[in-house]
Amino acid sequence: MPSISEDAGKMSGVKQDRDNLVVEFESMAAARNGALPQWLRSIKEDAMERFVDLGFPTTRLEQWKYTNVAPIARTELKPASNGIESSTLDLSKLRLVSTPAATLVFVNGHYSAALSSLSTQASEDARLRTGNLGEFLKNDDENVRGRLTRYADYQDHAFVALNTAFFEDGAFIQIPSRTVVQDPIYIVFYSDGSGKGTLINPRVLILAGESSESTIVEIYAGDGQNAALTNAVTEIVLGENATIDHFKLQQESDVAFHISTVQAHQDRSATFNSHSVSLGGALVRNDVNVVLDGEGAQCSLDGLYVESGQQHVDNHTLIDHAKAHCSSRELYKGILDDRSTGVFNGSVIVRKDAQKTDALQSNKNLLLSEGAEINTKPQLEIFADDVKCSHGATIGQIDPEALFYLRSRGLDSTAARALLVYAFSGEIISRIKSAPVRSLIGGALSGKITLGGDFPGSDPNEEL
Repeated sequence: MPSISEDAGKMSGVKQDRDNLVVEFESMAAARNGALPQWLRSIKEDAMERFVDLGFPTTRLEQWKYTNVAPIARTELKPASNGIESSTLDLSKLRLVSTPAATLVFVNGHYSAALSSLSTQASEDARLRTGNLGEFLKNDDENVRGRLTRYADYQDHAFVALNTAFFEDGAFIQIPSRTVVQDPIYIVFYSDGSGKGTLINPRVLILAGESSESTIVEIYAGDGQNAALTNAVTEIVLGENATIDHFKLQQESDVAFHISTVQAHQDRSATFNSHSVSLGGALVRNDVNVVLDGEGAQCSLDGLYVESGQQHVDNHTLIDHAKAHCSSRELYKGILDDRSTGVFNGSVIVRKDAQKTDALQSNKNLLLSEGAEINTKPQLEIFADDVKCSHGATIGQIDPEALFYLRSRGLDSTAARALLVYAFSGEIISRIKSAPVRSLIGGALSGKITLGGDFPGSDPNEEL
């Protein structure tokens, strides 16, 4: 491995202790003793070298201008050990609706067969493949070999490089062509917060065959008083005319660090619907990148971030219109209270040959206190001349007249305020088609915002 200089990265005076990570990487490589296929070992070595070269990103980089990861960089990170045996995880606390959906559970990044279950459809249809990525890697599965690490770029993204170098396990889902998976597939990553500086690197690979349909829900949850880092990467590949509804619910502890990258690649006429909901964490960064690489492809990106205390949530999205006749819709909403800070940076790129592109982007934010702060930057880069594109951002506070109206109808100040906050977020919740998932997210949201009961939408049988 390359040597690491004392001032590498020059992170505002914070020394980055990458030497420790190099030692950990070499120790893990020795412990595996050649268990991984050669192609993956080579990629991991290259990714580690690239991370050492890049270092942790600093605020001098435009993409990280408003997010300082110095608290992560100065933490002595150590890859999580297998904590499954000591875990007392109760999935009922996560409010997963009882359906025959497949559920893959990982504790501190390690697969738990005891907590996981396969759906009836997955058991009966051998072509529907769901399971822990580690087993597929041990068997050198050809589908995994041909796709894993091919879409999420680690050459220019330090945290993707770190994940690629260190991931040991994760989820692999392959939806067969012309197959409709009726029920959601849940992927649960749980951090028990048992150790300070624990580094967890979940990896997810989702392959959707031609004309398939599926709903996949990633849940990141955790507890404990120690600041762990979850550094997740999800690669999603949609074949021609495939449809995926992808949900990411982040509700880790308020001291946790969370960095994630979702990279989607769409073929002709494919449809990708992304829903990102961030409720927990002390420092959170969500990257969602989509490449529309086939004519007629369409995507929608919905996001909701609810912050309080001194939480910091940074949402970066990139929609790359690489081919003609594609459409994209994006709506991110933020609710910020106390002294929390938020960032939204949404980029839409329309390539030269991507004529007839139709793109709409919007970011709306509600500030509940004078100390809350949002930095928003929606942007378009258009290199074609026959397109229909627009973007916008709004920042506002609760309407005092609406608050007065609700209080005049008998609600106290807290309930009236919470009801108006829910109304602001309701547009995102109502766009969730799956009743079980709508219940899951509505219930999680009700736990974040006090209303004196569950929000509308947290009942899966309720019509919205």
